[in-house]
Amino acid sequence: MAIGETITQFITQEQRRVGGTGEFTAILNDTLTACKQISNAVNKGALIGVLGGAGADNVQGEAQKKLDVISNDMMIQANEWGGHLAAMASEEMEDIYPIPDGYPRGKYLLLFDPLDGSSNIDVNISVGTIFSILRCPDGVTNPTMKDFLQPGTRQVCAGYALYGPSTMLVLTTGQGVNGFTLDRNIGEFVLTHPGMRIPEDTREFSINASNSRFWEAPVRRYIDECLAGKTGARGVDFNMRWVASMVAEVHRILTRGGIFMYPKDTKDPKKEGRLRLMYEANPMSFIVEQAGGVASTGRARILDIAPHDIHQRVPVILGSRNEVERVVAYHREAN
Repeated sequence: MAIGETITQFITQEQRRVGGTGEFTAILNDTLTACKQISNAVNKGALIGVLGGAGADNVQGEAQKKLDVISNDMMIQANEWGGHLAAMASEEMEDIYPIPDGYPRGKYLLLFDPLDGSSNIDVNISVGTIFSILRCPDGVTNPTMKDFLQPGTRQVCAGYALYGPSTMLVLTTGQGVNGFTLDRNIGEFVLTHPGMRIPEDTREFSINASNSRFWEAPVRRYIDECLAGKTGARGVDFNMRWVASMVAEVHRILTRGGIFMYPKDTKDPKKEGRLRLMYEANPMSFIVEQAGGVASTGRARILDIAPHDIHQRVPVILGSRNEVERVVAYHREAN
C-alpha cells in the first residue's frame, strides 16, 4: 500500500492477497463508476437542472429530490449488468431489485443509500453515497428479501463516497480503513488516507439538538455534561457539530475524532430509531469499528443486530471509543 496508488491497483492487490476470483473486484469497480457519475451530477447541480424535488415520496415517506432518483438509477445501471450480483436493495425502493433475466447473476448482494443527506443538496452542503456488500446464501439464485437480512458482521465490504470540496471514497474489507480521493484529471480514485484511525477520545459531538425534549435520560445526561464544559463534571469544553448528512458526520469523525448520535427517542414511539440498519448503520458501523471506534444503539452493538426488515430503523451512537462507551455505560446504569 502506497500513497498515490489507484484504487484499482489497491483492490487488485487485495484480491491477490486473499486468492479471490475477481468477482468482488468487479463489483467494486462498477460501484465506483456509479459514484463517479453521481459525483459529476452533484457537482454540476443547477447547471444541468438536477436540483429541487422530484414531486414524490420514497418508501420511507420522505420527499425525494431529483438527485435521489437519478443517483438510484445510476447505481442500478452501473451494477445490474456485470454478472456478479444476485440482487440489490436501496433506500429509494420498497422491495429488492433482482438482477434482470437478460443478465447473468452472481453470488453477492448490494445494499445502498444512493444519496445520503439529500436535504442538503439545494443548499450546496456535502452529501454522499453509502454501500454494503453481502454474500448471497449458498445455493440461492433467485434471492428474496429474507436473503438480505444478515447481521452486519457478515458484510464483505462497506464504503461511502463523500461529495464535498473533493470527492472521496472510504472503504473497508475488514482489514482496516483506507481513503481515496478522486483525481478528475485521470478519472481515478487515488489512495490519500491509508490506515485511517479514530482517536479514542474527543471533545466534539454531533447531535440534532432540536430533538432534545424527546431524548432518553442517558443521552440527556451525556449531552448536559458536554454543554457544561469546564464548569461541569467533565472539566473540559466540547464543540457541537451537525451537518444532517451521515456521510459528512462520519467522515469528520474518521478524520479528527468525535461522536455522532441519532439516539432512540420518544418523538415517534412507533419507530425503533431514525437511521436505516441495512444500508446506513451497518456499513458505517463496520467502517467505524475497523478504524478503532465503537458503534452501538446504546444498548447493543449495531453489527450484532439480527435484522427483521430491509428498511429497519435503529438508534445510532458511533465514533471515538471512550465517548461511545461512556454513553453505553449511562444506558446500562439507567436500566
